[in-house]
Amino acid sequence: MNRFVIAFALALVGTAWMSSQQSSKGAPPRPKGPCDIYVAAGDPCVAAHSTTRALYASYKGPLYQVLRQSDGKTLDIGVVEPVAGAHPDGGGYANAAAQDAFCAHTYCWITKVYDQSPKHNDLTQAPRGGFSGPALGGFNNLPLADMAPITIMGHKAYGVFIAPGMGLRQDDPKGTAVDDQAEGQYWVINGLHFNDGCCFDYGNAEIDSRDDDNGTMETTYYGNALPWFHGQPPGPWVMTDQENNLVGCVNEDRTKLCKDLPTVTWRFVTAMAKGEPHHWTSMGGDAHKGELRVMFNGGRVDATYDPMRKQGAILLGNGGDNSNGSQGTFYEGAMTAAGTFPTDATDQAVQANVVAAHYDVPRLMIAPASNVAKPSGLLTFTPGATQNVTVTFTNTTDAPATGLKLGLTTPKQWNAVVEGTAETVKTFPDPIAPGGSVSATFKVTSGAANYNGDLLGEAAWTDSTGGTKQTEKIAAKVRSASAVKINEFRIASGSANPTDSFIELYNAGDKSVDLSNWTLTEHVAQQAIFSAIKIPAGTQLAAHSSYLLGLANSGLAVAARPGDSTIYVRNTKGISAGDTIDLGIGAEQETHKVKSVGTEAGTATTVWQPLPDGPVITIPAGSTNVPVMSTKGFEVGQKIAIGYGATYPAVARGVEHYEVATVTAVGKPGTQAYLAADAPAGSTSIKVTSVADISVGDKIRLDIDSKGHGIETVSVTRVGTQAKHTNLAANASAGATNIKVRNVSDFATGDTITIGTPANHQTVTIGSVGSRGPNGTGIEFSPALEQAHAKDEGVVEPGSGLELAAPLKFSHAANLPFSARGTGITFKPATAFAHSSNEPVRPLGTGIELDQPVAKNHAIDTAVRDAQVKTAGYQGSPEPNQWFGGPELSATYVRFGRVTPINEGNMVLRDGAGLVVDSLNYGGLVDPWASEGYQATSGAHQGGCYVPSPVGTGGSKIPAGITNPSASRFPDGADTDSNCADFTVQSATPGAPNSGAGKAQ
Repeated sequence: MNRFVIAFALALVGTAWMSSQQSSKGAPPRPKGPCDIYVAAGDPCVAAHSTTRALYASYKGPLYQVLRQSDGKTLDIGVVEPVAGAHPDGGGYANAAAQDAFCAHTYCWITKVYDQSPKHNDLTQAPRGGFSGPALGGFNNLPLADMAPITIMGHKAYGVFIAPGMGLRQDDPKGTAVDDQAEGQYWVINGLHFNDGCCFDYGNAEIDSRDDDNGTMETTYYGNALPWFHGQPPGPWVMTDQENNLVGCVNEDRTKLCKDLPTVTWRFVTAMAKGEPHHWTSMGGDAHKGELRVMFNGGRVDATYDPMRKQGAILLGNGGDNSNGSQGTFYEGAMTAAGTFPTDATDQAVQANVVAAHYDVPRLMIAPASNVAKPSGLLTFTPGATQNVTVTFTNTTDAPATGLKLGLTTPKQWNAVVEGTAETVKTFPDPIAPGGSVSATFKVTSGAANYNGDLLGEAAWTDSTGGTKQTEKIAAKVRSASAVKINEFRIASGSANPTDSFIELYNAGDKSVDLSNWTLTEHVAQQAIFSAIKIPAGTQLAAHSSYLLGLANSGLAVAARPGDSTIYVRNTKGISAGDTIDLGIGAEQETHKVKSVGTEAGTATTVWQPLPDGPVITIPAGSTNVPVMSTKGFEVGQKIAIGYGATYPAVARGVEHYEVATVTAVGKPGTQAYLAADAPAGSTSIKVTSVADISVGDKIRLDIDSKGHGIETVSVTRVGTQAKHTNLAANASAGATNIKVRNVSDFATGDTITIGTPANHQTVTIGSVGSRGPNGTGIEFSPALEQAHAKDEGVVEPGSGLELAAPLKFSHAANLPFSARGTGITFKPATAFAHSSNEPVRPLGTGIELDQPVAKNHAIDTAVRDAQVKTAGYQGSPEPNQWFGGPELSATYVRFGRVTPINEGNMVLRDGAGLVVDSLNYGGLVDPWASEGYQATSGAHQGGCYVPSPVGTGGSKIPAGITNPSASRFPDGADTDSNCADFTVQSATPGAPNSGAGKAQ
């Protein structure tokens, strides 16, 4: 047994013996939390979120939930209860030890942050909105559970580390402020983890995860974004997000520099944002000490924000429209009930409570000795290799730590000794003062076998004041595997062929490696994982040699089975009748003549995701209809592939499958829209922004459960016309009979329009329609304006809208979002499996007819190779060692009505036993667990560590002079545990030494 383990165990025994020998004392009461303070002040919490501590003294439920990668199981992480004894403990902090035990030797995600308030507004995986996240169908990624260790109340806990693409949300809340109702909000965050991406927020947002115009959200914000109302650069600053504006102040001259807004340098930050009619306040302070200072206290930005039109959703880590380019770390936060506006004295009491919780840095950290300040999060070895690893201890107590011992517990057959000695434990004879840090460097040698798991740092010491023996542990992920690397890849060569792609593996070791049954999983952002490239048995890769994988000109879009005479493929371009094609590779390959060429499979849409109801609906097995985001590409009589097998939350740990049916009817896609005008209780119609895909008989859920609001479901009896909407392009004065507008399309003489905000508008009739823009001729109308209206206020022709089967029970405000699932796609036979929101649904086209039926089983993404085709697939030299049929290394999706390319993804290389050998993310953090490198570099344009996309997306640009670009390790096989440092963008050199020509900028 490791000697440090023995010493550590003895320390624990000693602690238990001392406790049993001393007189027992009663357990102290649990400490009060911020929500106890708010309740006492008459401002009860309707949202109370924390992964570090209870925000009520009486709360006994879970704080958050983690999901384990290895088996998909979940665990609720609760609160440590008070303990009596010689050294009584009031508890109230998170049970981090339970997470550590559950997540040992694997990865865990935070899948839910529980709301501790009676409203149960839990935060879960953020759904697709105006912007999409990297996870399945556009969900945001979930935070990894161990990325933000800290100390609170003298004990280890974990915060919520948000990297770009991550986010949590509740779009169907209860009790939160709506419209212009007052509310208060606070949060505690890491002041040194930030960027200028939009938007690291917590608080009140839109219930459809979209931008529903100015004033439809009000949250806290932290970062150093410059386009809006900001402090003196470089920042960061405590501000608010009120939609289409990050607001640090409001200046009378409308300039955006907030001269009095300070740059924040505190490690732990408390920030407040509170709003009421015509007025808002932001406050911030050091969560370690002192009081809050007022950052701004004054009126709203302009008339488009006064009154506010808040919708009540709760978000964490991204913007109201699901903008997810931000980063930061969250520890705790709360929102007060609709109609409350906490006093500054109440906010200062909350700050005092936060200070009393003693937030501090983690006591123990593990890092490579070569870069202690920026740990990579993953230490990689080859079997039998040695590297130096540093364990750092920081004394976060108020008393000197004496007799400190530091050690590393290693996996079986591994070894760790203190550098320069044969000792396994480093003992520090001198006391470590409060706030002081010391380190020990260990020479770590990996075992002979491949391994994925943990390296455990441990500390044991004595509190010199009370004589209490204390211990701490921290895990670091380690990977020991053969020196085979994902060495180079190209998405496209820059030619008219967008699929001229390859992936090169390289053996950086001195011995040949058996690649038999190794797999490479290639996962493009937002796409389901259907397959992995499998290397045939018997494949050997010589030392310092490469193995080239080339994307075939086509591949199977769904599996092909014996007897099939038609195959459905992702590409038919260049394939002609009479051509010879190879289906599959190696022993599974069969050759056919093409009898006829039809159409290729279309771009997949997804099962409908409704908001605010949802975001996940399940279509049960036995169904013959599926609601979808788009019906484009589906035709009656053709085949449809419907994805199944995904689990929610979506964390890319499983494999998706398709079942195939025949389309019998193509209906309407789902609709996500909002009310164009206020709808008072008793109304039998609603004015809406979209009617094109709404049908008679559709049922629509309206609103949320909050003060002055209620949920109801209405039935449509008649579909009329939708609203027309634009905004003022210039100020309009009282008495005016002409307005300048951004857009004049669809407006016509005789239309009745409203000018102004929903709460402050006037109805007029159009006399004539001219040209758009601030210098255009605009729209003439009568009667004249009774009062002035500011630029950006709305101009709406409400249309006739939707007639309803029954009068409305509640009043519903303009801008209120709703969804209608549409009539979808009908097919036969009925489904054999359940299908859920954001799973793929793909039109398969008519495919390729073969001269003879298929003789073998071939899985989805099996290579379909036509040697005559020169306009699709890998066309370079040399010939690849192996062809693969998919997936392609890029994809597309529709954003704001435009087809947008996705050039971000992830690759994971596994050996025949399924252990990870190498992994990377490119273009962004698509699967953060597989990333390598320090992820917390902060400041403008920062967003984690990943391989630059070789087509210039994901925040990177192709270096000047680079053509035919690829992402490449330089030198070949280089691996410093940093995706962003190890790769360059160069002109592609498949099968040849990499040149390292330049870094993406």
